[in-house]
Amino acid sequence: MIRVEWIQYVVQHPVREVIQADGRIRRWAPIHEMDGRYLRVVLLADGETVHNAFFDRLFAP
Repeated sequence: MIRVEWIQYVVQHPVREVIQADGRIRRWAPIHEMDGRYLRVVLLADGETVHNAFFDRLFAP
């Protein structure tokens, strides 16, 4: 289960950010409690509303 505090951490401390054509914002950060796996958080264009969050197995920093 993905914890709310992990989502908040990614939103505040991303190692990468990509803005999609539709305005959504993708952010990634490693979660140390999960052996450094990278959590991707997708925000709506307002930059605050979380659309989706998942561990991204294909992400390479």
